Amino acid sequence: MFTESFSMFDDRLHALLKVMSGEGVNYAARGFSGMVGRNLAISEPRVQLVPLAELPVLFGGPESEAVGIYLRTQGDLAGQMMLVLNYAQALELVDLMMGLPVGETQTLGTLERSALAELGNLTGTFFLNAMAHYAGLQTRPTPPAVMVDMIGAILDVIAATYGGMGRHVLMLQVEFLGDQREVAADFCVIPDPGVLEKFAAVNAPIGHSEN
Repeated sequence: MFTESFSMFDDRLHALLKVMSGEGVNYAARGFSGMVGRNLAISEPRVQLVPLAELPVLFGGPESEAVGIYLRTQGDLAGQMMLVLNYAQALELVDLMMGLPVGETQTLGTLERSALAELGNLTGTFFLNAMAHYAGLQTRPTPPAVMVDMIGAILDVIAATYGGMGRHVLMLQVEFLGDQREVAADFCVIPDPGVLEKFAAVNAPIGHSEN
């Protein structure tokens, strides 16, 4: 059972995932910078294990308007990944990506959603590739889907494919940084059954990744 896999989420595995995540966001930040043509960064992630049922509260309540950029991952690191922002943060992130003044973006039309999809695709791909390389595993993401809805409805997508709300997810809290601005976002990483056992078997030194 997947819940049993998370019983392996001990201090060593937590530290290993933190290092892998740090490497992942470093790669993603470089890809992000190349995408927008400016030197932008992503902060070192704060990694925690969170019950899926508690996520709507952490994101401001199930009726809060939010944006989810969803990817399915395949291969050795099969699972799901979603970048989650509240609606105001998504507008700020579009401004940051496009080099616009704060508050310029007021709605998420086709262009803005396309930019967010590309961001999710690029950062997700770089993030996964770095973690896969670090762990000696293979993975590949599916094309991203951008969802704009209440956070409860967005998270229902995960719950429906994950077998209900009575499970846990890995949450990586990060900030996108640039132009003296920062925009907070959360990566929800939901490995398929057995994936954490693969992480736990990784014989890699544990230390702090360098930014």
